[in-house]
Amino acid sequence: MRNTLSAMRVIVVALALALLAAACSSEGDEQTIRIYTGRHYDLEEAFAQYTEETGVKIEFLEGSDVELRERILAEGDETEADIYMTVDAGNLARASQDGIFAPIESEILEAAVPENLRDPNGEWFGLSARARTIVYSNERVDPSEVPSTYVELAQPEWEGRVCLRNSSNIYTQSLVASFIGNVGYDETLEIVEGWANNAEMLASDTTMLESVAAGECDVAIVNHYYLARLMEEEPDFPVDLVWADQTGRGTHVNVSGAGVTKFADNPELAQDLLEWLATEGQNIFVDGNHEYPVNPEVQPEALIAQSFGEAFVTDPLNAADFGGRNADAVRLLDEAGYE
Repeated sequence: MRNTLSAMRVIVVALALALLAAACSSEGDEQTIRIYTGRHYDLEEAFAQYTEETGVKIEFLEGSDVELRERILAEGDETEADIYMTVDAGNLARASQDGIFAPIESEILEAAVPENLRDPNGEWFGLSARARTIVYSNERVDPSEVPSTYVELAQPEWEGRVCLRNSSNIYTQSLVASFIGNVGYDETLEIVEGWANNAEMLASDTTMLESVAAGECDVAIVNHYYLARLMEEEPDFPVDLVWADQTGRGTHVNVSGAGVTKFADNPELAQDLLEWLATEGQNIFVDGNHEYPVNPEVQPEALIAQSFGEAFVTDPLNAADFGGRNADAVRLLDEAGYE
């Protein structure tokens, strides 16, 4: 009898250990969020902090935006992507059009992310704000002639003095798309033709800033954080920033953002991560790249706050609106002869 009871105890203990191991394995799978990301910088610190606070592991698959969207669609139900993260509203809008995202209902995200920086149907949310505005040489451009609007750079007096990003760049496309959304196709075409006549087209924002500093052009249109990066390395970098259209519709603001995929194995965990990034994790997510927080309750990091200011007038056009006009913008750029 004693031997029988001992044998039964061994069986019960073994069974319990097996069940515990299975539960731990299952829990391990559930506690991992997998992100397919086209945002290639400044991810580690924020997500390491989230893992430390929650115990949830984060895994990344990096690639180009197009490649990642195509991969998610090709993998379908077999994809490991819980979240698709990228830069620019145009990329987010394309993912939405492709049917990659599942709508999210989140009072936390709706409170943290302004309405114009998120998808109206809750499919994606901006997590950092990136202002595309005018910069100029503080050595060669007199303060009285600093351009205050994007449209001024299309005027004849700026011929040969402007550097702009080339037409294949998504930031250029979104800026033009925002003009189409605000003033219509025909008026935008006239503006962009003026830009094309006046400007040298370059392949990167950093190259444009260096060209302004070197005297190869006097003004350019860039994302603000590229200037902040150079200023961090060289505080006396001879280029200043002006917020465009402050007495008009405001400066064009784009986003980096993310949404939960409709194929996600862990949609609740994925949503929790996005909520954390928009609230407790805002500063740690945006500060490393000198971006502005989307959450109006969160203060920007010191360098951009002191150099550029904490607040400026922004274009209220919904990012989903200009993101969804990308194809029109590409067509217009071609029609305008903008290389």
